[in-house]
Amino acid sequence: QSTPSMSSAFPAHGRSALMLLLLPLVADAFSPLSSFGRVQRRQASSVSRINMAVKKKDSYFVTTLPGDGIGPEIMSATVKVCQAVAAKQGFKIEFKEALIGGAALDACNDPFPDETLKQMKSSDSVLLAAIGGPKWDANPRDKRPETGLLKMRKSLGLFANLRPATVLPQLADASTLKPEVVSGVDIMVVRELTGDVYFGEPKGITTKDGERFGYNNMCYKESEVKRIAKVAFDIARKRGKRVCSVDKANVLDVSQLWRDVVIETHKDYPDVELSHMYVDNAAMQLIRNPKQFDVMVTGNIFGDILSDEASMLVGSLGMLPSASVGDPSGPGVFEPIHGSAPDIAGTDKANPLATILSAAMMFRYDLDRPEAAQAIEDAVNKVLDDGVRTGDLGGKVGCKQMGEEVCKRI
Repeated sequence: QSTPSMSSAFPAHGRSALMLLLLPLVADAFSPLSSFGRVQRRQASSVSRINMAVKKKDSYFVTTLPGDGIGPEIMSATVKVCQAVAAKQGFKIEFKEALIGGAALDACNDPFPDETLKQMKSSDSVLLAAIGGPKWDANPRDKRPETGLLKMRKSLGLFANLRPATVLPQLADASTLKPEVVSGVDIMVVRELTGDVYFGEPKGITTKDGERFGYNNMCYKESEVKRIAKVAFDIARKRGKRVCSVDKANVLDVSQLWRDVVIETHKDYPDVELSHMYVDNAAMQLIRNPKQFDVMVTGNIFGDILSDEASMLVGSLGMLPSASVGDPSGPGVFEPIHGSAPDIAGTDKANPLATILSAAMMFRYDLDRPEAAQAIEDAVNKVLDDGVRTGDLGGKVGCKQMGEEVCKRI
């Protein structure tokens, strides 16, 4: 529920400012989970639900992946916020770092070491900051930070990436678009995460007819499309009951399959309105009239591009968290949608709020601590109400201080 200061800043449809971002309204699309071992999870009832939460308990074990660039700075600020809310509410949380991306390459020449995967699987949840940078861009494909990220998603079965783009009243003027265009925008991009051209085989670079020839394959199985469509429809039921499926069915056979399966799956959701849009038109419409969208569901590469475009409607990548989820036998991974920003790494200029809000999502959806999530979201909202801003939002506060300001309000 909104606090008085939040409700006064929001329109009549009454969503809390820091639904910011995976709204509490989506909570019913996530049900608590069970299996054996250190992390007690409940069994998934069907593929239409993303089941993530461990049972509520007195102590938790969370793997942190600071990664590269600004990652260590924003992770440090986020961990302090998590510790503050745990101390305030009387539970314990243990954090342990692991390697991924460029940092892992530098340490052991592997962008996603087996030790990291093992630790993640034994965790209640995972917080990831950022990976990548120009230092590793010339590496062979299997020795690049992004390869580690793809391997992590596949290894943990993280097939659904949920990226909300909600324009807060406090930040409506921060967008590069006119306030009347972006005010009230509230979009959830549901991106399929473990298929498509990023994972399709065969792929590679070879020689053909005397010249270099590069190839990738855009591939989807019916079951992969069906499960991500169900996620989108379930989330839409808790929001505006509208889903726009984005594809390129006019030229791509794989997109035709995508559209056919989405239409078939929609038969189980007669209360949800379904529309279709080609990806090039969707990119234009996000700028022209973003308020027409409620839930957008799309494949991996289209979702990668469109979700970044949607994020800029709110004014800064530094404000938006995300959740990568799917397999109920393992943890979700919660991360900001922005990159590693190596140009400002170590300068204390990064905005940690997207990572802090990702931690709030972790508390709500993976750790069964909605009250901790609400406390963090309320604190961030109060910071913005008080005019505290990092440089990307037009202010002068540094990363460390922004984290401290959130802690104070907790």
